[in-house]
Amino acid sequence: MAAKTIADLDIQGRRVFIRVDFDVPLTPAGGVSDATRIREGLPTIQHAIDRGGRVILATHLGQPKGKPNPAFSLMPVAACLVELLDRDVVLADEPVGDGAKKVVADLRDGSVAMLENLRFASGEEANDDTFARALASYADVYINDAFATVHLAHASTAGMTRFVSAKGMGLRMEREVKFLGQLAGEVERPFVAILGGTNLSDKMGLLESLLSRVDTIFVGGALANTFLKARGGSLGTSRVEGERLAWARAFLAKAEDAQVEVLLPRDLLAASGSDAPAGQVVPAMKVPDDLAALDIGPETTQQFAEGLAHARTVFWDGPMGLFDSAPFAAGTIAVAKAVAAVKFGLTVASGPDSLAALGRAGVSERITHLSTGGCATLEFIEGKKLPGLAALES
Repeated sequence: MAAKTIADLDIQGRRVFIRVDFDVPLTPAGGVSDATRIREGLPTIQHAIDRGGRVILATHLGQPKGKPNPAFSLMPVAACLVELLDRDVVLADEPVGDGAKKVVADLRDGSVAMLENLRFASGEEANDDTFARALASYADVYINDAFATVHLAHASTAGMTRFVSAKGMGLRMEREVKFLGQLAGEVERPFVAILGGTNLSDKMGLLESLLSRVDTIFVGGALANTFLKARGGSLGTSRVEGERLAWARAFLAKAEDAQVEVLLPRDLLAASGSDAPAGQVVPAMKVPDDLAALDIGPETTQQFAEGLAHARTVFWDGPMGLFDSAPFAAGTIAVAKAVAAVKFGLTVASGPDSLAALGRAGVSERITHLSTGGCATLEFIEGKKLPGLAALES
């Protein structure tokens, strides 16, 4: 059965356990340097507050490896949330135990508490039954609004749901499932996928799954290098996954059989290294021996933009080059603008660099959906069963 949402559940006067994703970056001084993930969770939290729920928030932060560590305390997260919500948030000194029990017991309708970092307990990532039961004892209603964690079978994402009868998705989670679900179903065509980034190994399953659904796949970034090498290209000192060359050749053959066009770069921007002040345009199949491909070239940029001009459905994940270095960011920015120029149909972008490029280009609001799910987004589109979602449907 389909998962319910927080809007479907009676939460008045009930303890509403909300699994949020507040794994935010911190400043050297211990403050929150980017509160985007916290802001994304506000609508669900405010919904629970407005309807008289007794809100218990739970999240992980960093990798404390199953032990309390002050460097990963949620104190700065709670302080940031106080400012954003403009109301008190009581932080427990532990994820489970007597202190957490008292904080939860003292809640009143419309009030908010936060458990300390879930990963301070080894039982979280181990999906330990005892830890899961302890978390569930704080909940009358369970809500998962942390889409980026639904591919993980942890105690707070899967294990505890077995012990809570009322459960559902938060508003952010609902939006992710809605739009990613559209990509996985029947879509308007042409359907174009754009994949970039560094590791082909991470996206092999996704590429295989897309063959039965898309019309065209654009490949850029270091992903493209391996395909170009597989076609006999000379890539200089570019990053190439040599152990994936046979797979890349087989994939290109499968794409041809499936009548899916795979567009690889025609030209590249190459340089001696990432600290170079500029690059030089070279043919994609003939990168000089002492240079590395660090961005797509102008001809490829135009080719990708023209290919997107008639698209009705677009999925984009990953940069076209070394996006965090200004001399090699132009290709990714150009793709961002081309995706945003798709006027009709569904456009979905994922991955931190893709979203950052859209923001830098000032076109984020022109994209149908900006997915912050990371690996969970890719596994959802690939068609894998995600433990955190399956737990809400049972």
